[in-house]
Amino acid sequence: MAIQNADHRLSGVLLHPTCLPGTPGIGTIGKQAYRFIDVLKAAKQSLWQILPIGPTGYGDSPYASFSTFAGNPLLIDLDMLVESGWAQTADIIPPDYIRNNGNVDFGSVVWWKMPLLRSIAGSFTKNAAQKDKDAYAVFSEQNAFWLNDYALFMSIKDFYDVQAQKEGVTGARWNNYWPKDLASCEKNSLMKWQSNHKDEIEVYKVIQFFFFQQWMALKKYANDNGVSIIGDIPIFVASDSSDVWSNQKLFLLDDAGQPLVVAGVPPDYFSANGQLWGNPLYDWDAMKKEHYDWWIARIRHMLHLVDYVRIDHFRGFEAYWAVPAGEETAINGKWEPGPKHDLFYAIRDALGDIPIIAEDLGLITEGVRALRDDFNLPGMKILQFAFDMNEAGQHGMTNAFLPHMYIQNCVVYTGTHDNQTMQGWLNSASDEEITLISEYIGGPGASFSRTELCRRLVQEAIASCADFAVIPLQDLFGVGDEGRINTPSTADGKNWVWRMIPEMLNCSEQIDWLRRVSDLYGRNVAQK
Repeated sequence: MAIQNADHRLSGVLLHPTCLPGTPGIGTIGKQAYRFIDVLKAAKQSLWQILPIGPTGYGDSPYASFSTFAGNPLLIDLDMLVESGWAQTADIIPPDYIRNNGNVDFGSVVWWKMPLLRSIAGSFTKNAAQKDKDAYAVFSEQNAFWLNDYALFMSIKDFYDVQAQKEGVTGARWNNYWPKDLASCEKNSLMKWQSNHKDEIEVYKVIQFFFFQQWMALKKYANDNGVSIIGDIPIFVASDSSDVWSNQKLFLLDDAGQPLVVAGVPPDYFSANGQLWGNPLYDWDAMKKEHYDWWIARIRHMLHLVDYVRIDHFRGFEAYWAVPAGEETAINGKWEPGPKHDLFYAIRDALGDIPIIAEDLGLITEGVRALRDDFNLPGMKILQFAFDMNEAGQHGMTNAFLPHMYIQNCVVYTGTHDNQTMQGWLNSASDEEITLISEYIGGPGASFSRTELCRRLVQEAIASCADFAVIPLQDLFGVGDEGRINTPSTADGKNWVWRMIPEMLNCSEQIDWLRRVSDLYGRNVAQK
């Protein structure tokens, strides 16, 4: 399952589509995304890495989606709906408070864009040309294995979210607010709901059709221009999702659909209480009885949308931290065995040698390494983790994240979506760390400014022996902590909101530098 042959070195950029500029309220998969691919091609980059693209829920995190199969409606480009003949220009004019640039205000975007998309979808069902209706019918049939449950779930959710709001109820979800018959997926009740809410359900399906039509066209454009897309699958799914609601027997839930245990990670150097994520955990025994069909369908579907799949929290397949439901921290959890090799044998038997990248950060044991290496999966190397001083102010030069310690079968990043930007990290680093980084790059006695080091570290990643080098766009441009995407364990409205400025798509100096550095170190042999 290796990502590349040893003689095929690629590099690229990490940028989520919401971060693209120039469209009302939020980045989309429209013309600016095509322009970004043109920039990657001009810089001779062969990879575009994104975050999960499912419909985001509370907290706006792409790692907490209402469905692991569906696309995020907020990414749909409205101008392209007009070009397709499915909307009118007058329909898509945003209100004054929706800006084309600046950070995303998710609340405002959802308030404006979702009713608009529903209206356009409703019009499509009545007025679309026959060829478009035929294309929609094909899409619906091919995706029925997830689409029907998702649209049904969202229609029920909309109804009871409105009712909960009227009653002043907060935190209403399918397993604590819906009527028992609907929450438990009682067949007759669901059939009655479908009969009474056909239009609302159909609208959700059409919105997904809009997304997938646009996304697949964008992927084709990327591939035709030598750019492969790296997608992202979170190992766990959100409790308030169609995935859990429609597959309750595959999760560790009680009879009311409440989680018995939830996901997290144990206390460590960075967090005395650990991290309590709260996702329901899989019943791996039940998954095995069904030959891991749900996971296989999940990965097959993702590989239809992207070219490579990064699996977040890979170590959870070897063992996962299970916290009793109701705990306020992750302290009282315990390690439970995951499916280990058994799952990946099933995946390989069903799908062949697929291009998976293992997010192997955090507490990694020999068992996790064996699971990764036995299937020849590339792990991740993060340059920001390479130069940490210990409590005594010392640094071991055998740190696995230092470039001279890499093997080829890995992916190097300057940082991830959960880190500070590289420039932000350098700005806050100690003088001792800055001296160490300078000498590592330039030799004994070398000295670089914190600004110079940002570009030097990008170059160091590209120069490394790692098969893939992926650089967050903020690090290419030396953006400080104002460009940070996410701070784990926080929910202050500052996560997931950053958008690049339009000038970054036209920065010929930066594009030329990246092209020359990639050529210098033998990257992007696929880009001629």
